[in-house]
Amino acid sequence: MVKQRADLTFKYNLKHGRHSWLRLTPAYSIKIVQQILERDPTITYVLDPFSGTGTTGLVCAENNVRCDLTDINPFLVWFAKAKTANYTTDTLQQAQKCVHEICRHVLNNCETEPLWFPPIHNITRWWPKNRLVILAKIYQALNYHLPKPSPAKDLLLIAFCNLVINWSNAQFNHQSMSFKDESATQLTLFDEDRQILRQFSDLTEKIVASAHTSLKGKVAVYQEDARTLSLPGQEKYNCVITSPPYPNRMSYIRELRPYMYWLGYLTDGREAGELDWQAIGGTWGIATSRLQAWESNGTPIPYPGFEKMIGDIATQNTILANYVHRYFADIVKHLHNLYPILSPGARVFYIVGNSRFYNTIVPVEQIYAALLRDCGFTDAHVEVIRKRNSKKELFEYAVSAIKPE
Repeated sequence: MVKQRADLTFKYNLKHGRHSWLRLTPAYSIKIVQQILERDPTITYVLDPFSGTGTTGLVCAENNVRCDLTDINPFLVWFAKAKTANYTTDTLQQAQKCVHEICRHVLNNCETEPLWFPPIHNITRWWPKNRLVILAKIYQALNYHLPKPSPAKDLLLIAFCNLVINWSNAQFNHQSMSFKDESATQLTLFDEDRQILRQFSDLTEKIVASAHTSLKGKVAVYQEDARTLSLPGQEKYNCVITSPPYPNRMSYIRELRPYMYWLGYLTDGREAGELDWQAIGGTWGIATSRLQAWESNGTPIPYPGFEKMIGDIATQNTILANYVHRYFADIVKHLHNLYPILSPGARVFYIVGNSRFYNTIVPVEQIYAALLRDCGFTDAHVEVIRKRNSKKELFEYAVSAIKPE
């Protein structure tokens, strides 16, 4: 029987150094990447075109394997760069010094200008007013003591991202993210401001401690659309290890919004929706409304029964039918764009999950295998990784294939 295997999810990463720097529910386990690298010692140059929080790149760096990462989300590009960087002793000491200066700055009420709050709609749903004020004071002090981008500032901003989610009303007991019951009476902790400052200091110390470890493998990170990759290097990749978004209407933007608004990567809801529309599988905001008018323009999906599957979903919801159809049309574009930048004999590994819409199962793993074959790959193989936590028929798979010599 296939088990859920929490060790093959993001939960395992939370106990391992830099891999614990930021939680993202859809992230996959470092164990999967490690097992692929261990099985094939000929892998020397890896590409992850859906890099998310940089799990693939960090594991490659830890194993002295060269790796390029791409993602369409600028916040994730920044984060993956910081996560896979090597830090000097001076940088780490500067981060430790600055966090103490920031805490003193806040405790002494040294605001130099009016406090700024991120323009999140209904922001008090995320944080009560008293917490918003202390978080804004910390963010202001951080930018005062480190006004320009720097490696030390990156580490403190990562600690701040953890802080804002730890003290928010968000909870993660669902597939993605939900909010605590606002009707419940909230207990105000004694001297909560000092507790928040203490946690900011502790988070920084934890991040700095794990940043001491030197990474051997070279990692480069680029902001790219996986459908139209235009990477600068001339050398071709001999492996792809990636986990693209699953076609399940779970928006990454929803979970990333608090970080992206605080750090200035988003300024309004329309920007969030636009980015989700650009991302493969995005559904947030205007992305959903645009699906109503989306047309495939004849992009063939070479999987037997695909049109019937889309038709079955359409009888229940035409928007969801368009969503699934567009998802695979985008994956077709991605694979055809990917194929030329791989060396002969390159192996590709796609970690994907199947989906269900009403009574229709979408066999994502089988469709990926069919698309890989149609693109020119051989030896397409599907392996079950684990049972997912949601519906009983949902699993996670590794779909692999080889570019012919």
